Amino acid sequence: MAIDNIRVKFQNAGQDHLFTFWANLSDSERKSLTHQLESLDVDRVNRIYGKAISSEKDAADPNHAADSIEPLPANACESVNDPVKAGDWRRNGLKAIAEGQVGVLLLAGGQGTRLGSSSPKGCYDIGLLSQKTLFQYQAERIARLQVIAEKECGKVANSVVIPWYVMTSGPTRHETESFFEKHGFFGLDSKNVVFFEQGTLPCLTMDGKIMLDSPSHVAVAPDGNGGLYAAIRAPLSPANKSHTVLSDLRKRNVQYVHTYCVDNCLVKVADPVFLGYCLSKNADCAAKVVPKASPTESVGVVACRGDKFSVVEYSEITQEQAEKRDPHSGELAFNAGNIANHFYTTSYLESVESFEDDLAFHIARKKIPTIDLTTGELIKPTKPNGMKLEMFIFDVFPYTQSFSVLQVARNEEFSPLKNAPGTGVDDPQTSRRDLLAQHRRFLERAGANVKEGLEIEISPLVSYAGEGLEFVRGKTFTRSGIVEKPEDLEALL
Repeated sequence: MAIDNIRVKFQNAGQDHLFTFWANLSDSERKSLTHQLESLDVDRVNRIYGKAISSEKDAADPNHAADSIEPLPANACESVNDPVKAGDWRRNGLKAIAEGQVGVLLLAGGQGTRLGSSSPKGCYDIGLLSQKTLFQYQAERIARLQVIAEKECGKVANSVVIPWYVMTSGPTRHETESFFEKHGFFGLDSKNVVFFEQGTLPCLTMDGKIMLDSPSHVAVAPDGNGGLYAAIRAPLSPANKSHTVLSDLRKRNVQYVHTYCVDNCLVKVADPVFLGYCLSKNADCAAKVVPKASPTESVGVVACRGDKFSVVEYSEITQEQAEKRDPHSGELAFNAGNIANHFYTTSYLESVESFEDDLAFHIARKKIPTIDLTTGELIKPTKPNGMKLEMFIFDVFPYTQSFSVLQVARNEEFSPLKNAPGTGVDDPQTSRRDLLAQHRRFLERAGANVKEGLEIEISPLVSYAGEGLEFVRGKTFTRSGIVEKPEDLEALL
């Protein structure tokens, strides 16, 4: 698009201040700014800002009729505790995997800043005996699950594929791809690992003006994990504008998608039990949840806002609601702790575009370095001077026609890595502890004895969820060690 046309577009949108320094820019700077503005949908930015401000005002208005917040209805949530149902769900989930109908979307855009690392969080080693990273553990779970589906569903070896779509961010894209290449994609076929990038939105002043962080560059920030929905519609490369994650899913005939965050060392990637449960419910969209650890745990819960499913932040629930218990089960009424672990049909993911303009982005007011439009000098503010706009992945829940929830055990499926080493909560040490404790349970459930104090790490390539260990029944383990293949267990007796 010619620069004159771009300028008219931004003038009409009230954002022509972005050309303040145009006359003084070099040719390369003009080219860079033109490229950025050409790819920026300024009318959408204005719509998002207006919707976010309006929604925030409504929420703060005491006269605004807010929807009531209620616990999930009983028929909306089931548990994996019923072994008969869980077995049926698992078989149906494995069948869908074996038929090539299942893909995985990984949210992996974050850096390990809080962990003292500038690398992508998936590259982090939580201190395991094997020194495997989060990325490697998840890749090996996919590899093992493909083998399980082949064996249990009568497929030939190496015929089952679970494509893995890895959403990075601008700062993590190159290093993530390089890390996978360096490690040979952890044994997976590189054709089935697709990298794509989370979107960004311009940073805005408090009155909605797009900010510059240099005379020739718009200040941008990631658009939140809910940016996934727009990112899967974006071209995977400039060379082919029609090739997107969504088109790739359709080309592969993937009908069901599992989505999760990279920082959970216990995640069951493409969990067949969860998949089978969602299929049994004919769900368009679904969420895994864990019981809250306590009434005051600072975690959002899946609940109902009015007659719509939603994630309700802990700050929105009164103390009375937080402490309320079900009279029959004794469990907390608001008990469905959200763990960012979701199921979608591909058709549902395609439909999000039709209602995306109705979603209100969330405002985060921040201290944003910006260029003074009068002097051209960089301002480093000491208090919030602008806003970043984010969408959350669960913002689509209220727009789902068929929504379901599956409650799982926290100690089996959720141990997030959020905090610096030594924090004592959601840190590398707790992740390591929880994963090794699970491996001990795998052996004990298979009928083995494991002496106190031992640390036995079982590769996901040996067992995805405790299966395949029946041969250890009656044996006593007396040594710590790493199990990369079943026969390695003999050396630890």
